[in-house]
Amino acid sequence: MTEQASGVRLDVVRVFCGPDGGHGNLLGVVRDGAAVRDAAARQRLAAELGYSETVFVDDDERGVIDIHTPSVRLPFAGHPCVGAAWLLDLPELVTPAGVVAVRQDGEFTWITARAEWAPDRTLRQHSSPEEVNALDVPPPGEWIYAWAWQDEAAGRVRARAFPGRGDGIDEDEATGAAALRLTHHLGRALNITQGAGSQILTAPGPDGLIEVGGRVALTRR
Repeated sequence: MTEQASGVRLDVVRVFCGPDGGHGNLLGVVRDGAAVRDAAARQRLAAELGYSETVFVDDDERGVIDIHTPSVRLPFAGHPCVGAAWLLDLPELVTPAGVVAVRQDGEFTWITARAEWAPDRTLRQHSSPEEVNALDVPPPGEWIYAWAWQDEAAGRVRARAFPGRGDGIDEDEATGAAALRLTHHLGRALNITQGAGSQILTAPGPDGLIEVGGRVALTRR
């Protein structure tokens, strides 16, 4: 859905929707990045919107994007890239971290990136999905990706993400960068159920590249 926010037109999408089309992590996309040129102004708008990330599109023909959380600017992030890739329908995106290849495969949008582009995450394995489900939100501090095998042979994972930033995002519904880090750590394709029911698919590729894919849908706030 396109909305007005602080004088700019904002598209709001859900990224990494579940098999039933529900869930997914909300993403704000400012299609006209020139309307908010100043870095400080972008940071203020991202904080005002309160999504885990907001994307500013600086060139909608080349796919140049700028990503902000409510508190920091990121050179790369997974769910903003998947959401922007779906919305802009381009073969690649240009981020400060590097060029992100994009492909569409039926209901899934895929991006290709490197694990080292993703911010550091604490990958904390638990003994069962039930243990992950029972976790309380930890106090602000380290960024924790809590996970457990649902079916190790099939590569199915249950996960929850706790950013620990103290910026009002206590738990991230779906996080492509953390999924990318976990895929690199385990060295195998994964089918991740995160948050309340979001789905993230990953697959290692050649030369250290990793694909991250999911469903995207327009939504309301």
